[in-house]
Amino acid sequence: MKIKALIVDDEPHAIEVIENYLQHVPEVEIVGSCQDGIKAFQILQQKKIDLIFLDVKMPGLTGTDLVKSLKSPPKIIFTTAYSEYAVAGFELDALDYLVKPIPFERFLKAMDKVLKYFGSLRSVAVVERPTLMGPDQFIYLKVERKMVKINVNEICWIESVKDYVKVVTAERTLVSKQKISLLEELLPEDQFCRIHRSFIISLAKVESYYSFAVEILGKELPIGRNYKQNVQRCLKEK
Repeated sequence: MKIKALIVDDEPHAIEVIENYLQHVPEVEIVGSCQDGIKAFQILQQKKIDLIFLDVKMPGLTGTDLVKSLKSPPKIIFTTAYSEYAVAGFELDALDYLVKPIPFERFLKAMDKVLKYFGSLRSVAVVERPTLMGPDQFIYLKVERKMVKINVNEICWIESVKDYVKVVTAERTLVSKQKISLLEELLPEDQFCRIHRSFIISLAKVESYYSFAVEILGKELPIGRNYKQNVQRCLKEK
């Protein structure tokens, strides 16, 4: 079953941004949107809502006041341009708190929390850390102007080149403006290993290894001096 979501924000553009972002999260279905807390309250009385993207500061009934008025509120992701409201948001047991303008990568981190909370077997991310691996486990990587879907199990290695990363599979190489450190945080640590400041490898794809390099798809990838001990541990455990 899909997660039923409501978007509440007094700025139409902010609603549009979240709607566009959610196109990349098939587990979530938008069942409504509105621009004030009173209308949101009415929708909540009429429809089953699992999740609200809720602006904190709105004219009339604020986002926090709306949550306080509900006996059994849905899970909340607060959105606002004012970071000082974060504490109040988390006091109301919000799943997350997003500061506008919301970067796509940060939005996907919030959605990973949502999927974990609702017990989804799939995870999203420009590369968030999945909780479970499976044939449908994937990430979205921004390549030029498109969000490209990559099955995590297909990744052989990731290489950092200045401000970009190359994600290499047996069939293709994708280049994205991204930090390798973010990918390292998001990929499942029992399946991937950082072997060098510029390389992350899939442990399942390793064909052979030496004290100074691993071999994947017939290519030698260097093991950094500071990573050697951890790499040996990962390879032996695998």
